[in-house]
Amino acid sequence: MDVNWNLIGVVAILIVILVVLTIRKNLREKKKLENLLNNDFKKAEKDDVDGDDAANEK
Repeated sequence: MDVNWNLIGVVAILIVILVVLTIRKNLREKKKLENLLNNDFKKAEKDDVDGDDAANEK
């Protein structure tokens, strides 16, 4: 029984390409989801002005 190394090489290259493309797509989707979750909430306006709060400067 003869081993067809050319066919094994082609299949191995295709598997590597598939893994790389899957990882890249996953990273893009992760970045999109992270941006969506970070920017999805509405910041509440602070009605009462606290004089001691230095971050409440307008």
